[in-house]
This record gives sequence, C-alpha cells and structure tokens, in this order.
Amino acid sequence: MAEALSTEQIEERISNLNGWSTDGRKIVRSYSIPHIQGAAFIVHIAAIQDDLGHHSDATLGYKTVRVSISSSDLGGYVAEHDIELARRIEAAAAAHGAT
Repeated sequence: MAEALSTEQIEERISNLNGWSTDGRKIVRSYSIPHIQGAAFIVHIAAIQDDLGHHSDATLGYKTVRVSISSSDLGGYVAEHDIELARRIEAAAAAHGAT
C-alpha cells in the first residue's frame, strides 16, 4: 500500500513542476488554455489517469483547466503515485498549449 508523503516531501518532489503547489493534503495546478484546447487536454489527462490506474479531479473552465490530485485510499493525502500523475500531466500540457 502507498504511504502518504509529508508536506516537506511533497514540496521537494513538486519543486521542479512549474506551477504546482500543495496544502499538504493535495497537489494542485491551474493551466491557462483556450477552451477547445482545454477540452482536448482534459481528455488527454483522462487517458493518462487510466494508463496509471489513478485518477484526479480535473475541471474545465473558460480558458482554464484546474487539476487537483490526492489519494482517496489515503484519506485524501498525497503519495508518490500522485506525484507521478502530476509529472505526466505536466509533460502533456505543452502539447496542448497550456501554460
């Protein structure tokens, strides 16, 4: 079973992920992106989630996509697989023009 990371561990792991932040219970990122490209990005995020077998909350807004990641099996805390999901989402963002 995955173990929850401390706030310090989370901050260290996301320090090289531009725009990601934590409150110690989840990691979050908002992207600026045109609406139609945002919809495609949401679909790409869903495919990444299915590939990893781990899901997050992703919200499409007008010119924004917001992602919030935590592990429900850990009571909403962050584990290493959450960091990996964030890395994969961040890697996909540029292909959609998300900043």
